Amino acid sequence: MSIKQNILIIGGSSGIGGALTTLLASKHNVYVASRTPEKLAGMDYTPIILDASTQTISIDALPDRLDGFVYTPGSINLRPFKGLKEATFQEDFNINVLGAIRNLQAVAPLLQAAEQAAVVLFSTVAVQTGMPFHASIAAAKGAIEGLTRSLAAEWAPKIRVNAIAPSLVNTPLAEKFLNNEAKVEKVNERHPLNRAGTAEEIAKAAAYLLSEDSSWMTGTVLQLDGGIGNLKV
Repeated sequence: MSIKQNILIIGGSSGIGGALTTLLASKHNVYVASRTPEKLAGMDYTPIILDASTQTISIDALPDRLDGFVYTPGSINLRPFKGLKEATFQEDFNINVLGAIRNLQAVAPLLQAAEQAAVVLFSTVAVQTGMPFHASIAAAKGAIEGLTRSLAAEWAPKIRVNAIAPSLVNTPLAEKFLNNEAKVEKVNERHPLNRAGTAEEIAKAAAYLLSEDSSWMTGTVLQLDGGIGNLKV
């Protein structure tokens, strides 16, 4: 991205969103909408208070043009299917899918106002690769993959829409799965590359999808999962 762009990151104050903000803030005009934007105090970005599970961003807080939109809020509810209540499915769908839809609809005119714009959403490896206890999150993220391809077709050629499908990434959201040595070892053993991903690695992929370097890519779900989605070792 050689020209300074306007990029909105929803959920950009920690985890993958925080890493992406850190990566982009010195080069672009970054707007971070989250419940706790002050977490990245001292960085050069515009904070906007937003709870994506219940609120829709106001375009009054944004510039007249958006070159990039990234939606990072998510959830990890891993339970046996028989123990999943309907409310859990609704909660996961709301934060992962409806939050993205509400805010995409709100900023669509700003994306259309750009010469070229890029949208990055987030799925999970558990959509492509069936995994036990992932029914709720896989159902929600499966909808994200469908949304990605549908919008990519509808908004081409002016707006590119892609998604990233990671495996477990070492972020605050995944802390309960990596909070002791035994859990870390178990996660490492499941991945052919023998470790969980990092927020910085996923952020670099998102930055690529926002950039001109990926200008011939749309409707793609990028598998970034340490090999767990395609390899058995």
